[in-house]
Amino acid sequence: MTGAPAHASQTDPIGEPSRTTSDMPASNPEVVRAPVQAPVQHDRLPRHVAVIMDGNGRWALGRGLPRVMGHRQGAESVRRIVTECARVGVGALTLYSFSSENWKRPAEEIDALMLLCEEYLASQRRELLDHGIRFRTIGRIEDLPESVRTALAETTDATAGGTRMTLVLALNYGSRQEITDAVRSIAGRVRTGELDPESIDEATVAAHLDTAGLPDPDLLIRTAGEMRVSNYLLWQISYAEIHVTDVLWPEFSEQDLHHALRDYAGRNRTRGGLEHSAGGHPNDRETGGEVD
Repeated sequence: MTGAPAHASQTDPIGEPSRTTSDMPASNPEVVRAPVQAPVQHDRLPRHVAVIMDGNGRWALGRGLPRVMGHRQGAESVRRIVTECARVGVGALTLYSFSSENWKRPAEEIDALMLLCEEYLASQRRELLDHGIRFRTIGRIEDLPESVRTALAETTDATAGGTRMTLVLALNYGSRQEITDAVRSIAGRVRTGELDPESIDEATVAAHLDTAGLPDPDLLIRTAGEMRVSNYLLWQISYAEIHVTDVLWPEFSEQDLHHALRDYAGRNRTRGGLEHSAGGHPNDRETGGEVD
């Protein structure tokens, strides 16, 4: 449920090499959380939050536990953060759950992650419905085990009427793969004469991505202190604000989420345009090239 990209068999989500237990504390005691403050006003919230859930393996190894226990604890963080995002009014939440590189991990860990995904969907389906959360996925779902695909389809169908928030799980997902698939699809339409090459623009590409129909993420959160985007939503996060925290994902709390939301609300998102006075939604500010 909360594993993601790996480039070696002993890796943390999102594909980064694990540190040894000797150089990682059990619970990141050096992390100083900001004091609780007033919540962010609704008109200052990001419309779409994307999260790279990093640190499950470190959390487990730091306690002398199997890595799968870190994933299980990470699933609890997923439950809390999904509920809180819906409560405060975030429109969409996308979680990097299992990357296309994660197949390089040991078979027993992959099996545990697939089972955890099924268990999460079965246990949380009612809660998603109760909170008005619509569920969808991105990634090459067709390559997942049949039992996982069935659970995903059942949850997608059951929550189709949700209007409060959209929860997106990125499963067997890689952004370069996604863009390649989009280019292939566009090329096929050009070949059949359905699409004029001269008419292809950014909107055309976006419409062929897995995230078609969703706004681009305004805020990207990465836990566990790593400064990489790890092949995640590369097209979509072009203008996203990035918030990196040293907190490991299994320990990421509602308080940590609110800290990230306040950080976002305090940013001046000119996107290369002129600085505006305070007020209005951060996403409505003037856009342009990134060069100042």
